[in-house]
Amino acid sequence: MQLDLRSELPFATVIVTHRGASLSIRDVLVDTGSAGSVLSANIMAQLSVHPEPADRLRTLRGIGGRELVFTRRLDRIEVAGRALVDMEVEIGAMDYGFSINGILGMDFLRSAGAVLNLQDLTISFLE
Repeated sequence: MQLDLRSELPFATVIVTHRGASLSIRDVLVDTGSAGSVLSANIMAQLSVHPEPADRLRTLRGIGGRELVFTRRLDRIEVAGRALVDMEVEIGAMDYGFSINGILGMDFLRSAGAVLNLQDLTISFLE
């Protein structure tokens, strides 16, 4: 899969499935510096994913500052034909000052066997 390079950052399209409904999400940052994957609360609301009383809340800290997120297990997360099932992600506002709908972090990249070719700007997966 070809990655989109914007402001020297690689972006991919991710397909998420929750309770049987799927959504293609563009503008997801591929970030080896992020331990976990985060998706936009506004985007996930399209799949009726909202905070619930039993959700675990966390505060993320990074270059963009602090952000309060909740976690949710999703049926499936897919990138370039490689999917992980029953994956927990964090969901938050993602107000970082530029257009971003998610962060694909090391939790997905390592588990899926991602291979990033930064010369060609592609993501592929080990067999």
